[in-house]
Amino acid sequence: MTRMTRKATRHTSQNEGLIFEKSSPGKAAFKLPPLDVPEVDAAQLLGSSERKDLGNMPEVSEIEIIRHFTRLSTWNYAIDLGMYPLGSCTMKYNPRVNEVVTRLPGLANGHPYQPEKISQGALRIIKTLSECLTEITGMEAITLQPAAGAHGELTGLLLVRGYLESKGNPRKKILIPDSAHGTNPATAATVGYAVENLKSNAQGMVDVPSLVAQMNEDVAALMLTNPNTLGVFEQEIHKIAEIMHAKGGLLYMDGANMNALVGKARPGDFGVDVMHLNLHKTFSTPHGGGGPGSGPVAVKQFLEPFLPKPVIVTKADGTLGFDYNRPQSVGRVRAFYGNFGMFTRALAYILANGPDGLRQTTEDAVLNANYIRKELEDVYDLPYSTPSMHEVVFSDKLQAKQGVKTGDIAKRLIDYGFHPYTVSFPLIVHGALMIEPTESESKQELDLFIEAMRSIAQEVQEEPQMVLEAPHHTRVSRLDEVAAARNPVLRWKPAAQ
Repeated sequence: MTRMTRKATRHTSQNEGLIFEKSSPGKAAFKLPPLDVPEVDAAQLLGSSERKDLGNMPEVSEIEIIRHFTRLSTWNYAIDLGMYPLGSCTMKYNPRVNEVVTRLPGLANGHPYQPEKISQGALRIIKTLSECLTEITGMEAITLQPAAGAHGELTGLLLVRGYLESKGNPRKKILIPDSAHGTNPATAATVGYAVENLKSNAQGMVDVPSLVAQMNEDVAALMLTNPNTLGVFEQEIHKIAEIMHAKGGLLYMDGANMNALVGKARPGDFGVDVMHLNLHKTFSTPHGGGGPGSGPVAVKQFLEPFLPKPVIVTKADGTLGFDYNRPQSVGRVRAFYGNFGMFTRALAYILANGPDGLRQTTEDAVLNANYIRKELEDVYDLPYSTPSMHEVVFSDKLQAKQGVKTGDIAKRLIDYGFHPYTVSFPLIVHGALMIEPTESESKQELDLFIEAMRSIAQEVQEEPQMVLEAPHHTRVSRLDEVAAARNPVLRWKPAAQ
């Protein structure tokens, strides 16, 4: 039985569930008690800020509101319902114990303006997490300030620039492989560097001869995702690091794919100078709309003086405190000290798993990705035969012969009850299907996903129009994406009376 049977059919009424259409004059979802204080004219308190006209707000009963939002919640897809096979996003399950710990009153109610002497527990959490992450990565110092992965990239390149400026020359260029995450070139440009593309070889890895030819004293750093967005580990990473260091450049690693390395390999051991992590990917803190995220940046010791300030230090009396006296620091990159709620969740995850558990999660993630690869490689094109790590990238080459593209397959997958995979990325694979199951998924769930993907491949051959018109079992049919991009409708408007 496939996951398709769990999905509801599309509503026939276009306006069903819209709270505005349920409105009628006089309905109210509340009843306030009589005032027990003197009434005050709102204009005296608000002045010109008082809004006289509340607009066309709905008037509905309490039960209508409750049913409306409860119904909407059942329309959402969530990790609690099924897998998110989004490649390069690592949408794993967030253990509930992380949430319990984060909501402990002493942590949830803490305030960044608290004096240090009554914040020792929070400071200890930040320091302990920092120590765990430097050990996991093989680096020597870290900042937890950045709020997300791209923000970590920005911070990392600011550190690179600050260090090179201290040597008398910030340099001009950043090398970025064609298999990199899309934020990498944007980050380099934001920091003021020119971007130079570095081509991959036939195995989907950095082409070392091209790197040798392009590396010179104008290059500040190479931004390398490892494993890269093909899910391939850079097998010549030591040589890459040596080439960069020989000409005075730095090796930056995009750590978004650390779910393939934790407990197995440490970037600091193979020559990485600076890297960011995604706590909201590798270490199970909420992702996307459930955020905020967190993108710590770990560095080798020579970059430590440039870390954002303040940094946590142990004082002479043994207590923890903040050190603001950092003359070479790149300055703050985030208000206060980072997204503290993400720190508690990540530390809970790390301590609950321990070294053996973290290693097991990595092994399971890689095993799951290779299981999917083996079960689907006879029905979907595999553009690179290089061993896969935590994710596998197929292409729509076989299905395109019937006029079906990766986006069509993704929309049909929704009918089977699964969130789509990452579509059309990485760019070096035309029509890419990028799939990352993470370690969260059982063999039973993977088998359902594989069955769905194989069924879609068969449908493409026998009845391609069904796939081209998908999804069929959602409440909204396929949208006109071109029209939506050119003429977006960004807000609801009431029907003409």
